[in-house]
Amino acid sequence: MNSAKTILVIGTYDTKDPELNFVCDSIRKLGGDVVSMDVSVLGDPSEPTDVSKHDVAAAAGKTIQDAIDSGDENHAMQIMAEGAAKLTAKLYAEGKIHGMLALGGTMGTDLALDCARALPIGVPKYVVSTIAFSALIPPERLSADIQMILWAGGLYGLNDICMATLSQAAGAVYGAAQAVRAPDPDRPVIGMVSFGSSALHYMMHLRQPLIDRGFSLAVFHGTGMGGMAMESLADQGYFACVLELAVAEIGNLMVGSIVNAGADRMTAAGRRGIPIIAAPGFGDMIDFATWQPVPERFRDRPYHAHNRLLASAALTGEERGELAHEVANRLKQSKGPVKFILPTEGIHAWDTEGMPAHDPDALAVMVDAYKREMNDPIDLTVMDCHINDKAFSEKVLEIIDGWIADGTLKTNATPSGG
Repeated sequence: MNSAKTILVIGTYDTKDPELNFVCDSIRKLGGDVVSMDVSVLGDPSEPTDVSKHDVAAAAGKTIQDAIDSGDENHAMQIMAEGAAKLTAKLYAEGKIHGMLALGGTMGTDLALDCARALPIGVPKYVVSTIAFSALIPPERLSADIQMILWAGGLYGLNDICMATLSQAAGAVYGAAQAVRAPDPDRPVIGMVSFGSSALHYMMHLRQPLIDRGFSLAVFHGTGMGGMAMESLADQGYFACVLELAVAEIGNLMVGSIVNAGADRMTAAGRRGIPIIAAPGFGDMIDFATWQPVPERFRDRPYHAHNRLLASAALTGEERGELAHEVANRLKQSKGPVKFILPTEGIHAWDTEGMPAHDPDALAVMVDAYKREMNDPIDLTVMDCHINDKAFSEKVLEIIDGWIADGTLKTNATPSGG
């Protein structure tokens, strides 16, 4: 039998007291313990919570009266969000909680996202929200392994639909706390962004050699949420190195596509001084939702509907140059070493002769732009190959081995060579 786990239950106990107490009781019926945290401002719970609203405000260096006197509900809840996030991190660091569950509408969800980001990966973090999966939530606010559950019928008061959702949430967070296998911090992790193996082959070429060198490789799908997760973990200093080998999320952000990972994409590793190897994979395509109309400016471009969710259209040579400039600007802010590998013969499987995205003239413009933009402090390597050629992956391994040799990267295994 697993030992009992303790779940932090966060919410505004003045307005959602019955719902929150129902969740707490559901967790206790499963054999768990609860730490309740009240983040309300104006009212009071029916019974005292383990962490009061006064405790939460104090953790932010304020009082509840400060929040009230602000005269603005947004400012007041930001005070509570700051305090709640700090206390969430403190409770976990002290070993007092094993997961969190928060309830809310827009206000409660806003606060809950900060609390979730205060916990490391592997700690169950569930948010039951009336706006779960909504476009109102920007990707950069999401923690890497957050779980969201749509709170159907949950805006006000308990009902059968609401209780069905809340009881599932209680079971989900408690079951996760019992079952989770925490990451092993003894094996350094390399984060890589890619697309599927039919389009980009380097993850297949690199995975086993990196494992043989003593690393764990985590590959993130570069379709917005994947890049968000990688960025979140990089911000926590989770990676020994990142392989930013596909840049479509930056291009998507530039043209306003919803398939992006937030405005801070490709910055966290640099801020932390984490070594970066980058390349322009998929830097000639823009992704957008298949279920939305094709944006007018892309209607005369080569177009590929990948499935009913995701579609892509080609960038012009000029637009690829603008993307090169933006990628370079982000990488040049890095405090650690940055290597950029530029394959001149193509940057994904669709960018080969006979395929719909093959545009040699635009590719040439893109290559010239990266040659121009990737200058000091970025170390540029130009290779006359395709990104899917083994030569490209071998160059990545050569750089990794050099960093192992000079102590930039630490590993638990002896490098095996490229």
